[in-house]
Amino acid sequence: MRVMAQLAMVMNLDKCIGCHTCSVTCKQAWTNRGGTEYVWFNNVETRPGQGYPRQYQDQEKWKGGWTLTKRGKLTLKSGSRMKRLLNIFANPDLPTVSDYYDPWSYDYDNLLSSPAIDTTPVARPKSLITGEDTKVTWGANWDDDLGSGPEQVGKDPLLNKLSDKVKLEFEETFMFYLPRICEHCLNPSCAASCPSGAIYKRAEDGIVLVDQDKCRGWRQCITGCPYKKIYFNHKTGKAEKCTFCYPRVEVGMPTVCSETCVGRLRYIGVMLYDADKVLEAASVTDTKDLYPSQLGVFLNPHDPRVVAEAERAGISPEWIQAAQDSPVYKLIVDYQIALPLHPEYRTMPMVWYVPPLSPVVDVLTETGHDGENHANLFGAIDALRIPVEYLAELFTAGELGPVRASLQRLAAMRSFMRSVNLGEEPDPSIAPSVRLEPEEIEALYRLLAIAKYEHRYVIPQGATSQAHELDSLATGCSLDTDGGPGMTAFDQMVEKFHLTDTNGAAPEEKSNRINLLNWDGKSTKGLIPSSNGAGTNGAESNGAGSEKAAQNGSANGTEPNGAEANGSNGAAAVGAANGSNGAAGSGSSTGDVTAASSGAAR
Repeated sequence: MRVMAQLAMVMNLDKCIGCHTCSVTCKQAWTNRGGTEYVWFNNVETRPGQGYPRQYQDQEKWKGGWTLTKRGKLTLKSGSRMKRLLNIFANPDLPTVSDYYDPWSYDYDNLLSSPAIDTTPVARPKSLITGEDTKVTWGANWDDDLGSGPEQVGKDPLLNKLSDKVKLEFEETFMFYLPRICEHCLNPSCAASCPSGAIYKRAEDGIVLVDQDKCRGWRQCITGCPYKKIYFNHKTGKAEKCTFCYPRVEVGMPTVCSETCVGRLRYIGVMLYDADKVLEAASVTDTKDLYPSQLGVFLNPHDPRVVAEAERAGISPEWIQAAQDSPVYKLIVDYQIALPLHPEYRTMPMVWYVPPLSPVVDVLTETGHDGENHANLFGAIDALRIPVEYLAELFTAGELGPVRASLQRLAAMRSFMRSVNLGEEPDPSIAPSVRLEPEEIEALYRLLAIAKYEHRYVIPQGATSQAHELDSLATGCSLDTDGGPGMTAFDQMVEKFHLTDTNGAAPEEKSNRINLLNWDGKSTKGLIPSSNGAGTNGAESNGAGSEKAAQNGSANGTEPNGAEANGSNGAAAVGAANGSNGAAGSGSSTGDVTAASSGAAR
């Protein structure tokens, strides 16, 4: 047994409203740069649909993921090393820009500079790649909300498999939203595809990253990834991918997409697994056995033998405790309602999904039945091959059993808790019918419906956080004091994710905007600047403590006299500033080095 820890995510699809907030905030934080205009580390797809890029699930076309040889050996679907070497300069299995979309903006200058004319001036779409006029024909979520109409059957690879069973009448259509990020797999085919060895999986938390210094832009990883969540930056010539917001999770903060999720559908926690079993689990012959085989890789963090092996492997007590409290472990292993996305790719994905029950409930309600009655729901789950068979193609390689069991447990929870909330006695047959105790059903309800922030995101600080504490010790010039060689007392090494700071500029040069990558989700102050450039509650835009800011301290929940600007290095904020050196930032009062506020404290 070789115990390793992995940060994993579970998304409850019943709670996704398709607002795309996660996509927008992720893009603003990570890919709002030249060369990444078409890149969406997080995107929300409507299912059924083509996806992004188009038909990425058709691995007979794109050759992503792993496959088994006749001898049962795991090999890349894109071919042997020799085949990939021969294609290294002209890869035939790459999606083109048209498969993603040609990113565009509009010629707004034509609207502003147009002279007085008889017709209304037009802002024509311009390609962000070529700068030329372009026709807008496709986008990352172009087929949003279309669902399973007749025109979708031949375009969705999964729906195409079930086309003989799909009822095409309008009243039989269904849809749901599927948010997608990088799966940070236990057996990543992208890393195995890279000729330069630039893609690696971090041992401390399992996050898969790209070493930009090693990457040579061969783009073999794009073919190798079956989820097509690695992108090519056409300006830098490097590959880029979702980073699981590692600077945030290293200090115990959830990813940006999780932090800003309107539906609160995401859960993040630690999973312990046996690294020695990964290859064996990914090499099972029958693809329908991949889901249970991956469940067998996960270890019980409450088992004393597992805890002892984890300690021997160097996993800290904080991470072991986080694994024991992990909401992800409960949803995946204890309740077994979360399922992996396309386990047939054999990459052992670590972003799992709770399948949606809503389409089944909607069908029952529209036909005049009680959509909350567990007997009706159980019957509908068995009778409606769609969407159940579609969900099975999506999450369990076509195996109906785990999907049906997950949906039945969700249906049982809904029926059981409705009786509890109405003050009625729950049907005693509900819990045994899904192999759960009544207490477990109530615990599942609390986790899925009303779980607080700290229960949805159980993220221990990474080992790197201890190294960050040493950043400002003995690493600068001892003469860098006020009036010294640097001519400033501002420490340029304070940009750490312990502080919700905007940038490394000196206090007088700061703006009052909050960096989304650093935002802790506990306040909206600073997200929208005021029209005159001043910070919220009258704080100066440079974030420095001022008389007006101090006067407004009481309005922000601080002492009546406000925060005093008495930090030893001159920084202050609207709110409490209790740091050892007078640090404060966006409501943070525990800074250990000098920092300035983003214009307002929480």
